[in-house]
Amino acid sequence: MKELWKLFIVFCRIGGFTFGGGYAMLPLIQKEIVEKNKWATDEEIIDYYAIGQCTPGIIAVNTATFIGYKRKGIIGALVATLGMIFPSVVIITVITAFFTNFQEYTVIKHAFAGIRAAVVALVANTIVQMWGKTVKDWIGIIIFAAAFSSIAFMKVSPIIVVIISAIVGIAIKYRRADAK
Repeated sequence: MKELWKLFIVFCRIGGFTFGGGYAMLPLIQKEIVEKNKWATDEEIIDYYAIGQCTPGIIAVNTATFIGYKRKGIIGALVATLGMIFPSVVIITVITAFFTNFQEYTVIKHAFAGIRAAVVALVANTIVQMWGKTVKDWIGIIIFAAAFSSIAFMKVSPIIVVIISAIVGIAIKYRRADAK
């Protein structure tokens, strides 16, 4: 019961910083899940994010579900998911109740502009950290460049890009194993 409560609290804390969506939460997930609680490795978090990108739903919620399941099975998945969404439900309820009254205030507009800038910085920092842990050779750089170009410039579905990248990764691994 104690670990279930901890799962809920940790994901509740992460879920409280939903500005910018799932990608903006990645640094918080990495710090809380990998560094502080050691519930997963960096590689597992990246894998969970990749799978979460391909499955229906919000990436951060899917990641919480995967981690909760890894820790405590189905009940852990439910508790972690509820922890992740609980702050959003509260925040959205409060904002909905009051935002229309305050949205025209200059200070509110500036606050949201600052939040958006901070979210971009969080995402950029995460990309830099993930790069060093996942792109380890020229093949990784080529897969990254192809995936990025496909999504950013050709508007290919991220699901297709992840599936193709996985197939390419598997093919290269088996080709290298056969060469040895």
